[in-house]
Amino acid sequence: MTVAVALGLLSLAAWLVLLLMRGSFWWPRVPPVPREPARWPSVCAVLPARDEAAVIEQSMSSLLRQDYPGAFTVVLVDDHSSDGTAAIASRLPGKDRLRIVRAPPLPVGWTGKLSAMNRGVQEAGNAELILFTDADICHHPTNLREMAARLERENRDLVSLMVKLHCQSMFERLLIPAFVFFFAMIYPFRWVRDSRRKTAAAAGGCLLIRRRALERIGGIAAIKGALIDDCALARAVKASGGRLRLDLTDAAASIRPYPSFGSIWNMIARSGFAQFRYSPSLLAVSMIGMVMIYLVPPLLLAAGADAARWLGAVGWGTMTLAYLPMVRFYRQSPFWAALLPVTTLIYVGATIASAWRYYRGRGGSWKGRVEWRSVR
Repeated sequence: MTVAVALGLLSLAAWLVLLLMRGSFWWPRVPPVPREPARWPSVCAVLPARDEAAVIEQSMSSLLRQDYPGAFTVVLVDDHSSDGTAAIASRLPGKDRLRIVRAPPLPVGWTGKLSAMNRGVQEAGNAELILFTDADICHHPTNLREMAARLERENRDLVSLMVKLHCQSMFERLLIPAFVFFFAMIYPFRWVRDSRRKTAAAAGGCLLIRRRALERIGGIAAIKGALIDDCALARAVKASGGRLRLDLTDAAASIRPYPSFGSIWNMIARSGFAQFRYSPSLLAVSMIGMVMIYLVPPLLLAAGADAARWLGAVGWGTMTLAYLPMVRFYRQSPFWAALLPVTTLIYVGATIASAWRYYRGRGGSWKGRVEWRSVR
């Protein structure tokens, strides 16, 4: 057996294991609308915003129009914006539900977003549930209603939705569905929902949590330095005995465009290294695994001998079919599924760039603020 054939068999075996034993991560499933609970708990939505004038009107309007039967308020935390974000929000209809506060100066050891979220929780009064959402998320009018119903009917402590990301430009079509695909591979949603497994994850753009679960882990302060704050929060809640649920949705969508290659590259590089707990060895092993799984098949197809070329073709076809449901969820051409090896190569490069930025003291840069001192 040649080295090329051995690599081809290893890559194909890895794909079979992923497809059959990784919680069906590759199948995007939107859950059905849940039955309504006997009682609707009070909810406060906390929305941290930093220089979001371009999107705040649309996102905040969708939040203020939520068709929620229980008590519902919104706290917008203006995180030292310089573009009039708070002024735009203050002029919106439905502002009787809205309170606008200013984030405090950034405390030592905190990331900016978490400091703003903590300020919002302090202003949430006695709300039983806290909805954390982002300034670029546009919600369907019944989104909160369905999230709260699911949380109550299933007795969950945290319910989160992976919203549909903006996917219109050429680079978005190439890279955005893969972002969700890779996330689901790392954190299979079925495993997140399973209380017997340690896998914990959430999507911070749309996250509903019980106040008592948040208090049980020590509040936002328990994760104050986390760059990937949503997953850190989910891990803390599940470790404390909480029950989680994470789903895909088309009832909420991000309206933040990524029109250029550089904008998506920076989105990945901002927190890619944090995903590997800032461990060079874990990063190296993971990148080698990515190369083996995603890049070996097309390389064998292009340059291998007969048996190796056949294995390369089967491997490439397998990964294309695995990725195709996510591409179709985003209503894109199957053509983009076949380009997964190219997409993977870009993600590998951006993740390595994330580590490089971290060691240069430029990690976690967002809206002109570098967060690396909070996470090193």
